[in-house]
Formats: sequence, structure tokens, C-alpha cells
Amino acid sequence: MFYTVPRVRDLTHPKLLYFKAGLFLLSGLLAAAALVLEHPEFRTILLLSLAIWCFARCYYFAFYVIQHYIDPTYRFSGLWSFLAYCWRRRSS
Repeated sequence: MFYTVPRVRDLTHPKLLYFKAGLFLLSGLLAAAALVLEHPEFRTILLLSLAIWCFARCYYFAFYVIQHYIDPTYRFSGLWSFLAYCWRRRSS
């Protein structure tokens, strides 16, 4: 007997989307606070800030720059789709 996993629908309700964003923000703040509390040094705070900023810029590149400046036919639907897009472009 096989069990099939039902497809998960996209989350579209605005209040749930804001809640999800809040959870991401809270999780990030708690993780950053835990790191800073474990190593309360200026260097740790600086490197953590730099890492967060760089990842945010990379995400912006994948989400906005590709679609608006490099390939207008590309539609972003997540980081996996961006990696697949890069792999397809590399192969062709």
C-alpha cells in the first residue's frame, strides 16, 4: 500500500504571511542574540552583521536583479528555482 503526500498549497492569506515573516524575524533575532551572548565581542557582532547583509543582498540579486535586469522571462519562486535557473543557464 502506497501513501501519497498531498500537495501543499501556497500560503496566500495576508495575515498568515505577516505572521510567517514575524516568525522569521523573531527566529533570526533569537539566533543572532544567542551568538552575541555566547561571544560578546565586537568582532562577532561585525561578522554576523556582515554575513546577514551579504545574504540579504544575494537574495535580492536572485529575486530582483535577475528578473528585472538580466532575464525578464525569469520568474522567481524561491531559492531552489534560482539554483535550477543557474544550472540550466550553465548547461546551455
